Amino acid sequence: MTNSTIQTQLAHRTIRRFTADPVSPEDLANLVAVARQTASSSGAQLSSVIRVTDPTLKTQVATICRQPYVAEAPELWITLVDAARGARVVAAKGYDETRVATMDVFFQAATDAVLLAQNVATAAESLGLGTCFLGSILNDPAALIELLGMPPRTFPVLGLMVGHPAQAPQLKPRMPMDLRLFENHYVDAGDGVLDDLAEYDAQLTTYYDLRDANRRVDSYTEQLTRLLLRDDPERNGLLRVVSDQGFDLAL
Repeated sequence: MTNSTIQTQLAHRTIRRFTADPVSPEDLANLVAVARQTASSSGAQLSSVIRVTDPTLKTQVATICRQPYVAEAPELWITLVDAARGARVVAAKGYDETRVATMDVFFQAATDAVLLAQNVATAAESLGLGTCFLGSILNDPAALIELLGMPPRTFPVLGLMVGHPAQAPQLKPRMPMDLRLFENHYVDAGDGVLDDLAEYDAQLTTYYDLRDANRRVDSYTEQLTRLLLRDDPERNGLLRVVSDQGFDLAL
């Protein structure tokens, strides 16, 4: 037996095309309230959101994402690590503010930022809105940081588009959980991994991705291989940008 929340979650689809209708003030207020109430590591609330409303900025973010449709999103939110506010608090208390920029703080804040985005997405979909997460904001994080005027001790984590859906994509097949859910100890797939994924590969090749509506997608293992072997200097250099933003990698 499920409830309406679970039904919403099980029906999740990525929406990349929206109508021109804005998100209503009431719905927007609800999404902001949900963002505020999202769980936070130790209650530190080290994440923030930049709501991008300027059309020119949206276009520039879309260029960084290499996804033109991002510019058309009615709501475009960027969730971020925000230790800058904490550093101000520490300095105001008379302590060395540089001490807050540890990897522990960074990962706490990054986790907060992801939780916030997921919480807002679930709330949006429960209101009949569509959503799309944008890991692609990290294609050039240094450019995004400059574009959005982000100070030291901040870092962009995830983008989120929200709006009224203008498409109805298929429900994308997912890998069976018996390959991902372990009890007590990790179970390595070993040399049989392609056999384990053969049925899922076949399922995914019947799925049509609306980014290219007339073409079925490749198998999961083909997609995964391309993803893991891609050579993208900007994305491979994420830690350099994290360091440039004032965080101590402690390497």
